[in-house]
Amino acid sequence: MSWNTILFEKRGHSACITLNRPKTLNSISIEMMKELQLAYQEVEEDDDIWTLIVTGAGSKALCTGADMAVFELTFKDGQPSGVDMWGEPFLSSLRHWDVPQEATPPYLNMTKPIICAVNGIACGAGLDLVSTCDIAIAAEHATFFDPHVSIGVVSGREMVRMSRVLPLNVAMRMALMGKHEKMSADRAYQLGLITEVVSSEKLTERAWEIADTINLNAPLAVRGTRMAIRKGLSLPITEAELLAESYRVRCARSDDANEGPTAFLEKRDPVWKVG
Repeated sequence: MSWNTILFEKRGHSACITLNRPKTLNSISIEMMKELQLAYQEVEEDDDIWTLIVTGAGSKALCTGADMAVFELTFKDGQPSGVDMWGEPFLSSLRHWDVPQEATPPYLNMTKPIICAVNGIACGAGLDLVSTCDIAIAAEHATFFDPHVSIGVVSGREMVRMSRVLPLNVAMRMALMGKHEKMSADRAYQLGLITEVVSSEKLTERAWEIADTINLNAPLAVRGTRMAIRKGLSLPITEAELLAESYRVRCARSDDANEGPTAFLEKRDPVWKVG
């Protein structure tokens, strides 16, 4: 499939989706949203892809949120509707009723782990790529901020998500100070928002290395572990443990569950079958 606003690359059992509008700091157009939706679906449905990397083209920005120059203005009866309709009739599809996702992977429904390589500015909806991924790394010059209140817009899901991965007062400071304060990569690392800071030149290759390391492990066990953690976050601890156990039992029926212990006893590398 050909893409106009993103790049799609596969290496081994990993795939990388690159937001590719560097002239607009990888801001999100309607076309990009549609292409990302299809690309994420392709990753999830391809049995040969085990791990996903998301990054931005160039060295200036991962993503700066919606491209206000081309974004659709949506109206109902002459008044702003607040719904991104993409030219469709008002409230005509499930997407209209859901939280706008823009560039966000369907992280609660995808089983495959997501790595985000932050190659520059991450702000507004671009923060979603950081807060919803499973492992985030960043270039030394990367910065993080949320400009919504500075342009008269409520920061909705973006800072609600960030408040789950940052200390509350830090997330609140970012949300309320808007574009007037930016968090550095080092500060983001100290707070646990990202797990590693690397040079700009090594960022992408380091993301591929992390993906390759994840892929050394049993892919179904990786997915079950990821889903247990992700879905368990919204549950009380007992129910979260029961959910994790149900995933463990399901994976125990796979060929990989036999291959792992067998390879260990035979002192060889396992050969995973994803089934």
